[in-house]
Amino acid sequence: MRFTGYSFGSVRVDGVTYDHDLIIDRGKIRKRKKTASKQFRGAYGHTPLSIGEDIPWRCRRLVIGTGADGALPVMKEVREEARRRKVDLVILPTAEAIDVLAGAIKDTNAVLHVTC
Repeated sequence: MRFTGYSFGSVRVDGVTYDHDLIIDRGKIRKRKKTASKQFRGAYGHTPLSIGEDIPWRCRRLVIGTGADGALPVMKEVREEARRRKVDLVILPTAEAIDVLAGAIKDTNAVLHVTC
C-alpha cells in the first residue's frame, strides 16, 4: 500500500484519491461508516470513533489517524477493547499515522480521519 499524498479532506492511496474517512482492513480499503458514533457527537463536539463502528480488529497493530489537527476523539471503550484484544493501538494525527503506515504495514490495520 503506497500513500502518495495527504491534505486536509483527502488522502491518496495506491493512485486513488479518497475524500472521506477510510478503514484499512488487511490491505483492503473501505469508507468509514460513522453512523453508530453520531449519537455521541454532542458530548464530544465532533463525531468520535466509538466501539459501535466496524473497527478492523483483526490485526496486531491498529493505527488511528485523528485528522489534520488531531481532533477526532477516540472513546475510552475503543482503547479498552484494544487492550482486551491485545492490539497495539497507535493514535496520531493523520499525517503522522500515514508515516507509520508507509513503513511496515504487516499485521497493521487503520482508521484514517481526513479532515479536522
